[in-house]
Amino acid sequence: MRIAIVGAGIGGLTAALALLQRGHDVTVYEQAEELREVGAGLQVSANGSRVLAAVGVLDEVQRLSFCPTGKRIRLWNTGQSWKLFDLGPESVARYGFPYFTVHRNDLHQALAAAVRALAPEAISLGAKCVGVNQDERGAEIEFSAKPSARYAIVVGADGVHSIIREKLFGELPARFTGMVAWRGVIDMDRLPSHLVNDVGTNWVGPGGHVVHYPIRAGALMNFTSVVENQDWKIESWSSPSTVEAYLADYPGWHEDVHDYIRAIDTPFRWALLARAPMTNWTIGRVTLLGDAAHPMLPFMASGASMAIEDGWMLARAIEAFGDDISEALRRYQNARIPRTTRVVNAAEANTGRFHNTTLADPASAQAYVDAEWDQERVAERYEWLFRYDVTSAPLE
Repeated sequence: MRIAIVGAGIGGLTAALALLQRGHDVTVYEQAEELREVGAGLQVSANGSRVLAAVGVLDEVQRLSFCPTGKRIRLWNTGQSWKLFDLGPESVARYGFPYFTVHRNDLHQALAAAVRALAPEAISLGAKCVGVNQDERGAEIEFSAKPSARYAIVVGADGVHSIIREKLFGELPARFTGMVAWRGVIDMDRLPSHLVNDVGTNWVGPGGHVVHYPIRAGALMNFTSVVENQDWKIESWSSPSTVEAYLADYPGWHEDVHDYIRAIDTPFRWALLARAPMTNWTIGRVTLLGDAAHPMLPFMASGASMAIEDGWMLARAIEAFGDDISEALRRYQNARIPRTTRVVNAAEANTGRFHNTTLADPASAQAYVDAEWDQERVAERYEWLFRYDVTSAPLE
């Protein structure tokens, strides 16, 4: 079957790899002229690494990644620390697969190399999609500077600003949350020894939070944070700012946080917009995947894993019901919408948990963290996420 995927991101490449392995003729269209290093770190939990193992790239990705021993919570002003949960061997023992942190580009390049190993010309760069049309015999993609192309199925994996989604459903209403995210990558050699550790850390405080963890086999520290009451409304990962502006957003935060920020060469910031979960993302022969289908706030560390799961489930559905394309795509989205909607909602719920005003006072913060990050409550929030197996989940 000839299948087109618009967008060569992590979800699109995972879908392409899984479909190529099943014998389909896949072309991935990417508007960028080259697949270059972009973004920063991301986290892949066991439910996502299970798929990377299934498509054969887990060993290569792990060689480039970092497996933290666990996660911890720290209080914004005092630095007090609480264990969140264990990872490392514990993740493999409990869920069968590792939890790792990785530079986005390292995962991206591993997936692209695996796609090209199966089909050297499968990734078409410099191909900006501007529209899609379909009839009962196929779907046609229109490009800005090349002839249109026709396929049996078109998959929009073109991110939060998806042109495929817009052509199918119009502009998806977005609400500015009043929050701005910051990110930067730090050379570990630039950090004093007490700031180098092998755990993922989540600082929580009134009106903001900070997350950092090692990537690239421990050579780099990924550092990202969110702050409320902002008026920066540009939703782009590539808007550079200054260390001074970054520090100004975190007055009164622990000196460790400030030391991390000072070690960043060029921080980037972007506005966080919230969108209601979609109840349908398929029309006829055209469907969506990843952030195009279910954009979410980055508060469950699951955006990449959800796109990876999508890619595998799409390939499963086409394999099982490919003789009836409408049924295949219906099964795919029906299997994914409840799962991804739950993650979208859980991520939004974490806003109030990470930024609670109770955290302003160390005395009340102790009781609040003890209650909110009690091991039973942590298990309620994460066990369902990590234990999910997209390779065997029902296609309903």
